[in-house]
Amino acid sequence: MAEAIKTVTSQSTECPVCLSTFTDPKILSCSHAFCKTCLDNLLECHGNSQIRCPVCRAVTQVPNQDVSKLHVHLSLKCLLEDMKGHHQICTNCKSDDKPHAVVYCRDCGKYLCTSCLNKHSQWEGFIDHEVIAMSEISSGKVSVRRYRKCRKHPQKDEDDFCSTCRRFTCFRCGEMEHKDKGHHVVEGAAYKDKHMKSIEDLKSKVDKKQSCFHKYIDFIDEQSKSVSNAKKQCTRDINKAYDEAVRQLTEKRESLLREVKETTEGVEKELKSMRTTAQKHINQLTTIAEMVTNTANIPLDTDTLAAHDTLCEELREIFDQKDPDYEQSRKLSKKGQSVSFERNVGKDELRFGKIVNIVEKNVVLPTYNNANVKNIALPAKNSMNAMVSTPDGGMAVGYYSGGISIFSSDGKLQQTVLKDVGIVGVGFLSDGRCVVTDSSNNITLYTPEYTKLNVMFKTLSRDEGRYSDLTVGDYDLIYVSYRKAMKIPVFLTAGGQAVREIQCNGYEPWQITSYHRSLISSSLRIIRLIDKDGVVQHELKKPGSLLYAAVSQGNTILIANVVHGEGLVNIDEYTNELRHIRNLVNYYKIEKPERDWYYIQQYRSGEIAFCTPDRLYIFKQK
Repeated sequence: MAEAIKTVTSQSTECPVCLSTFTDPKILSCSHAFCKTCLDNLLECHGNSQIRCPVCRAVTQVPNQDVSKLHVHLSLKCLLEDMKGHHQICTNCKSDDKPHAVVYCRDCGKYLCTSCLNKHSQWEGFIDHEVIAMSEISSGKVSVRRYRKCRKHPQKDEDDFCSTCRRFTCFRCGEMEHKDKGHHVVEGAAYKDKHMKSIEDLKSKVDKKQSCFHKYIDFIDEQSKSVSNAKKQCTRDINKAYDEAVRQLTEKRESLLREVKETTEGVEKELKSMRTTAQKHINQLTTIAEMVTNTANIPLDTDTLAAHDTLCEELREIFDQKDPDYEQSRKLSKKGQSVSFERNVGKDELRFGKIVNIVEKNVVLPTYNNANVKNIALPAKNSMNAMVSTPDGGMAVGYYSGGISIFSSDGKLQQTVLKDVGIVGVGFLSDGRCVVTDSSNNITLYTPEYTKLNVMFKTLSRDEGRYSDLTVGDYDLIYVSYRKAMKIPVFLTAGGQAVREIQCNGYEPWQITSYHRSLISSSLRIIRLIDKDGVVQHELKKPGSLLYAAVSQGNTILIANVVHGEGLVNIDEYTNELRHIRNLVNYYKIEKPERDWYYIQQYRSGEIAFCTPDRLYIFKQK
C-alpha cells in the first residue's frame, strides 16, 4: 500500500478547478470531485441551488444551497490521509534502501534526500533550479505537479500534446498513434505557452470587465451621494433659515406648515377615497358571489329565479367595471410627494421661503404616444416568424421563407443574414453566438459572424412536436417549446439530448420568453407566468384579444393586446405578478396582416418594437 501511494501522480489528487491538492473533496452527481471551497465559489457565482460541473457540465442539485451536504469522496479522502501518513522517499538514490526526501526540485522533477540535495547544489547546471522544502508541500502551501509518464511507455515523459484529442502524449505515441490520423500534435511546452497566453488574455478581459463595473459602482455611489447631499443641504437650509429668525418668523413658519399639511392631507384623503372605493368593489363581488355561487339548491320557483337572475346581472355589471387605474393614483401620489421648501432670501419681507412643486423641475417617466411611430415594411411579405433583440442593441426579425433582418432603433435595415435558412425561432447566447430553430425543428448554432457551428441537438420532428419557438435563459440554457407535444425541452449549448423537460399540462406554449428563472408563455389569448417545472404561477386573459409578451429593459413585463379583426394594438406594462402598471401605447391602428402572428420586444435604447407578418412598428419615447 505504501509503495502504491508513493507512485500516485499529482494529477489524481489535484482539484481540476484550483489545481491544488484536494481539501475536503466533495463528489457531484456526475462522479467528478472538487474541493468544497471551489464548489462554494461556483454556487455563489451561479446564485442558485444548482452547480454545473466544470468538467462535463452536468447539473447537480445542492440540498438547501449547502455544499457541505454533498457526498464526501471517501476513497479520495482516505488516499489523501494515507499520503499524509507516509514519508516521500528520495527518487534520485539508486540503492534499495532509499532515505526520506527533504526537498523537491521542480526543474528536475525529483524528490531529493539530504545527501542528494548537497550534490545537486554543487552541480553547476542545477544551481538555478527551483527547490521546495517537503514541509511546504506537506502543509499544502505548495502543490507539486509531477512530470506526466506515458501509460504505454512508463519510462517516457508525456512531452507532447494532441490538440485534436485534448490529451498529453509521449513522443513515441505521438508518432505512432496520432500523426497518421491527421491529428495536430505540438510540443507540451508550446501548448503550455499558448494556454498561459489564453489565461492571460482572459484575465485581462476579466480585469477590464471588473474595471467597467467598478466604474459603474463608483458612478452609482456618486449619484447616491448627490441625493444624500441634496437632502442634507435642503434640511440644513430650512433649519438655518428658521434658526436665524425664529422669533419673527413663527407665524410664517406655522403658515407654511399648514400649507404643506393642507396639500398633502388633500392627496391622502383622495387616495383613501380611492382605496375605500376599491374595497367596496371587493366587498360587492364577495357578497353577491357568495349569494349566487354558494346556493345549495337550484332556484325553481318564479321569485327565486328572478332573485337569482338579478344577482347574476349585478355581478356581471361589476365585472364590466373598469380595472383599477394605477396611473391616476401614481399621478396623485406624485402631487403629494412634490412638496418642497425653497428659501426665498430677500424676495419677501419675512425673508424665509415658500413651498414649491418640484415636479416642474423633474424628468417624468418615459412614455410613448401614437404619433411618434416608425412604420417599416419587412423585406419578406407575410413571412415573419420570430423577433429578438441582438447583443449590440439591434432587433433581429426572422422569416419562415428564409433569412434574418437586423434593424437599428431608428428603423434602418443594417444587414440580412442566413438567407437560406427558414427561421422559426431565434435567440442569442451571452457570448454573441446565434441559436436558431428552422422549419424542420432543427437547432443550429452560429458564430457571432453567422458561421454555422458543428453542434448537433436531438430535437422532436415536425410530426412529433409540430410548430416550435425558442428562447435563451440563464446560463445560456436553450428552451424550445413544442405546441403539439405541449412540452419545453431544455438544452445545453454543447448539444445532444435535452437535459430536462418542462411539461405544459393542459396548455400549448405558442411563444415563450425567459424571465427571472421562470418563463412567460403565450397561448395567443392567455399569458402565463410559469416556473421551471411548468407550474402556472400567474395568468392573464383578455377576451376577444390576442396577447403577446416581452421583458422590458426595467425587468417588467410588456404585453401587446391585439384586436386582429380591427387592426389595433394596445401595449401595457405589468409587474412580475401580471398586475397592471400603466398603458404605454393606446390602441394604435396598424395595417392589418393576413396572418394573426405578432411579436413584441424592446430595444436596449428604450424603443418598443412591434412586429406583424408584414411590417415592423417602432414606438419612440416622448
